[in-house]
Amino acid sequence: MDKDKQIYGVDISKDVYDVCTPEGDLYQFKNSVSGFKAFAKVLSTKAHCVMEATGYYHFQLAYFLNNKGITVSIINPLKIKRFIQMNLSKVKTDKSDAIWIMKYGKSQSLALWKGDSELMQENLQLTRLLSLYTKQSTQLKNKIHGESTLGNPSKIVVSSLKGQLKSLSKEIEKLESKLHENVKSAHQKSLTLLKSIPGIGEKTAISLIVLTDDFTRFNSYKGLCSYAGITPIIRESGSSVKGRPKISKMGNAKLRKLLFMCSFNACKYNKACRDIYDRIVAKGKSKKLALIAVCNKLLKQAFAIAKSGRPYDETYVSILPSINIK
Repeated sequence: MDKDKQIYGVDISKDVYDVCTPEGDLYQFKNSVSGFKAFAKVLSTKAHCVMEATGYYHFQLAYFLNNKGITVSIINPLKIKRFIQMNLSKVKTDKSDAIWIMKYGKSQSLALWKGDSELMQENLQLTRLLSLYTKQSTQLKNKIHGESTLGNPSKIVVSSLKGQLKSLSKEIEKLESKLHENVKSAHQKSLTLLKSIPGIGEKTAISLIVLTDDFTRFNSYKGLCSYAGITPIIRESGSSVKGRPKISKMGNAKLRKLLFMCSFNACKYNKACRDIYDRIVAKGKSKKLALIAVCNKLLKQAFAIAKSGRPYDETYVSILPSINIK
């Protein structure tokens, strides 16, 4: 991080956001374009704005500042929380949070936030909406099944549910078509390469490209596994504490779920995945643990292929390190 940068701590909520300047002065602005413009007027030429990832509320301000050429860093809220706890603070307000975010920024090496292209933003929105519609579709199917088991199901209720499901199915088809079109236009090579991996279909390949921004967000395979939340957590201390190993689950739940669903097919058709599954089960470990290892292996293959630009080769020996799951 540039030592000459002046850190501004920003705590954002739905309607307003509080700012702490490098000198410790406090301001409050509306979380709107007018508030963004007012904030920009108090920023120095070497400003570095640090804010928490607060749902969706931080995005508009982050993009506004980014487009103005102002340096931005977006921090996981858990890191800020732990930083405040380490300093034994007993005060919890929006203004105090802005102060602590500023202090955190001054004491840490910060990764810069670059934002996403307009196409990438649309792809992420399409992915989120598809996820919502898929859940609703499942709920409707379950409801239709439930109604059909009644001795005398209401015709108007069943008809309404089927109409909603049909309409929703059309919307899902339309959104999937648009997402495929977007990914194909910008990432055709990566899409083809990922589909060459046994166990990864077109939908999963598209999701991997969208959720990782075509793997440009990660410099290492381990970072990608951490993002997916499938890295192991070991709890051991002395002779008394020996917790069971488990995955962190502190990552992208959608990506983790996709990989887990793919792991079943990968165990059948992907030799490397089948071998690791059989090896772990042969040791007496649970099948679920073996499937997690398969998810890990699939991500490793996807990362290596995306970075190398080479299609899947069953005989290729990877030089990437493995993440051990005991």
